[in-house]
Amino acid sequence: MARQANTGRAASRTRKPSSAKRNPKGPKRSFGAKSSGASKRSFGAKSSGASKRSFSAKSSDAPKRSFKPRSSDAPKRSFSPKGKEAPKRYSTSGRTSAAIKRTFSNPEAGKKRTRGDFEQVRSQLEGREAVLPPRKAQTQVYTPKPRKPKAKLEEGIRLNRFIANSGICSRREADEYIQQGMITVNGQTVTELGTKVFQTDEVRLDGKLLQGEEKVYIIMNKPKNCVTTTDDPHARKTVMDLIAGKCPQRVYPVGRLDRDTTGVLLLTNDGDMTEKLTHPSYNKKKIYHVFLDKNLSQADFDKILKGVYLDDGMINADALSYIDGDQTQVGIEIHSGRNRIVRRIFEALGYNVEKLDRVYFAGLTKKNLRRGQWRFLTEKELAILKMGSYE
Repeated sequence: MARQANTGRAASRTRKPSSAKRNPKGPKRSFGAKSSGASKRSFGAKSSGASKRSFSAKSSDAPKRSFKPRSSDAPKRSFSPKGKEAPKRYSTSGRTSAAIKRTFSNPEAGKKRTRGDFEQVRSQLEGREAVLPPRKAQTQVYTPKPRKPKAKLEEGIRLNRFIANSGICSRREADEYIQQGMITVNGQTVTELGTKVFQTDEVRLDGKLLQGEEKVYIIMNKPKNCVTTTDDPHARKTVMDLIAGKCPQRVYPVGRLDRDTTGVLLLTNDGDMTEKLTHPSYNKKKIYHVFLDKNLSQADFDKILKGVYLDDGMINADALSYIDGDQTQVGIEIHSGRNRIVRRIFEALGYNVEKLDRVYFAGLTKKNLRRGQWRFLTEKELAILKMGSYE
């Protein structure tokens, strides 16, 4: 059987004879040894007669290349950025760094070195102008200016007030002494009302030297059936009777409490403090413990907080609460200084106040004070009272 010829991919993979790649018409290259008659290339040294290439220096007559710098007129090539000359950067050499270290090794006592000082020393060593970094704005120490003396000290105080502060009498009685010619100021008799004097002036009453009285502050737990006046025409007991003979200064009650009202009461001879605590414009906080004859209804409770109409206008409580769940006892907080204001609020709603006790006034309480007892204010209480750090 005859052998079939390879076709397709198998045929393409069949190796063709090497003679197919060559040109059959071209001459064949022979790799055989050359004939002895062929010329051979010689790699030996050249003959002595051949010319040699000379690498000797040029003659002195040849022109020499000049490396002189260009003239000042010649333009120089600039490498600075456009529109602005690039700043020079200086590097501190080891010698400069050592000099800076020596400069800052022994700084002056108490002087704090800054970066600006460092830059200044380095610029001096390098012979250039110091470029100091921008400093932050330093906060200046505020030094208050000396205050001027108050107007009261410059203008003085009224003579009747000076006499009353000495504890001799009241201002009204002092006016009578002045009109009668019993008062002398620095050796001269004064009869004109409204005359002002200074603390350094010498004031005498019938030849007796009067001195400014020390300010005294007393807190008292006012008892019942006791009036808050210096004297009573009906010969009733007053709060002044409770401190009679125990306080050499002449003091006065700050504000008033009803005869049947008990609780915190302040007494002092400081007229300015009395005015601040009693004037309606200051609206000092007061808290009362109220005992009623019957339960306070929720409707009336809300009315007191919203406002109750009285003869002298509308009034409302700042805060109101029942005490220990008993609706006949309430605590009321109020700032108004109207006369008998707490009693009038409950009476307007049909309640009768059986007992009324003030438990707080101008930051003061009656803690550890039984009915009828009193004491001088402590330094802490006095500081709070003078600074007004209370409601």
